[in-house]
Amino acid sequence: MRIIRSRTELATLVAQWRNAGQTIGVVPTMGSLHNGHLALVNALDGQATRRIVTLFVNPIQFNNADDFALYPRGLEADATLLDNTGKVDVLYAPDAAEMYPQGFATRIMVAGLDGMLCGADRPGHFDGVATVVTKLLLQTGADVAAFGEKDYQQLCLIRRLVQDLDLPVRITPVPTVREADGLALSSRNRRLTPQQRQQATYLPEALKTCMADIQHGKPVSACLHACRENLKTHGFDVHYLDLRTGDTLRETPVPVAGARLFVAASLGDIRLIDNMAVA
Repeated sequence: MRIIRSRTELATLVAQWRNAGQTIGVVPTMGSLHNGHLALVNALDGQATRRIVTLFVNPIQFNNADDFALYPRGLEADATLLDNTGKVDVLYAPDAAEMYPQGFATRIMVAGLDGMLCGADRPGHFDGVATVVTKLLLQTGADVAAFGEKDYQQLCLIRRLVQDLDLPVRITPVPTVREADGLALSSRNRRLTPQQRQQATYLPEALKTCMADIQHGKPVSACLHACRENLKTHGFDVHYLDLRTGDTLRETPVPVAGARLFVAASLGDIRLIDNMAVA
């Protein structure tokens, strides 16, 4: 596995692959890799002859400077994890100056999907996501890219931008990978104290209870209220808890086909997200 840090070096290699008739699969990440990221790598089995994992902690998608500074990093450990899979050809790890050279002035906005849920909570976040993902897909020459359903709003937004901008990339969704106790894998989990890590298990448990109540015909508004109170009782600061459609993410008062529960809640200064399919 090669570690590449420059656009020029990556472009040269991608051109060689193209000339040889190779296809390219990409997994965009911000590093601090775990088994959820490896599931994205594995999801490309049979879909591409070459695989690139990108690693870039994107400053323009953070609206909180402390969150950006504290985001876990570890290039050497990440490279070892990927190399051990035997599946990754390149770890592309540019720095901020490489991604956003002096004078960079462009932002990509996906209207509608950017202003709800995490977008309402984190102004400008999804403009940063859309901008960096577009750049990474173009730089890597991706034929296919894998994204996890844990960040379901991000997945929907990327599908929309790929369609709207006519990018020749197929987006492969990958189901959420969870710990044995149900907590969705996330790089932010590493920042949880032992007590917070124990508390965190109530997040998927509360969603499962809410989902079961909705499926048994209880009013959605009452189920959501009970779930919020349950989370607050267990120490969470709930940013949002909604039942929404699975495509446009519109709020829905009933569990229509494809509907999902979405939640963002914090323990201290650590923000956790999750979602589950209801219907």
